[in-house]
Amino acid sequence: MKLDILAIGAHPDDVELGCSGTLAKEIHHGKSVGILDLTRGELGTRGSADIRDKESLAAAKILNVTFRENLSFADGFFVNDKLHQIEIIKILRKYRPEVVFCNAIDDRHIDHPKASELVSSSCFLSGLAKIETKLEDSAVFQEAWRPKFIYHYIQWKNINPDICVDISDFISVKINAVKAYESQFYKEGDSSKSTPISTQNFIDSVEYRAKDLGRLCGVEYAEGFTVERSPLINSVFDLK
Repeated sequence: MKLDILAIGAHPDDVELGCSGTLAKEIHHGKSVGILDLTRGELGTRGSADIRDKESLAAAKILNVTFRENLSFADGFFVNDKLHQIEIIKILRKYRPEVVFCNAIDDRHIDHPKASELVSSSCFLSGLAKIETKLEDSAVFQEAWRPKFIYHYIQWKNINPDICVDISDFISVKINAVKAYESQFYKEGDSSKSTPISTQNFIDSVEYRAKDLGRLCGVEYAEGFTVERSPLINSVFDLK
């Protein structure tokens, strides 16, 4: 299967919080989109890995993505090494995405910048033909593949974006996808242990960050990304 976009997150809910408005917009315009979670979020204070599995599938259904897979790396303890890179390379070569979205380059949670570097490294290595990989159910080696673009979404920290995407028509889809993770985020009357992301302030911040980025760009709502190479436009009039 050939994908247009592969969105990768260290944990289930990273993609929803970081770039689900953009994914919903691209799916609406006919692009094929898949999600790859690196861990099951088993170290999360609230809920469990099994609950996160169910919530991630519910969010995927809201976004209408083509597929969602999980590599079951160790939450909190995966590293940027050959073992982990090879598993991501297999996915990249299987789905051959043009665009990869991945975690923030710097963030409060240590897994986020680790995943950012791991995915970026894997995208480069995936283009090297002398690295041989094959899927478990196949005897045929995969062809090399390197995505054209890697975009890092923004998470806890307010990183200045290099580019922004207008998601004004898709903010409700984003919010609904985020709220599919009922065990993680604020819900009135919930007596579970409080965490930094389970507060009313945090769930409100998902919308007000998008609204503030929209304000800066001249639209209602936007999502921001950092890029790994300088953006190129054909004309100064392409900028909005």
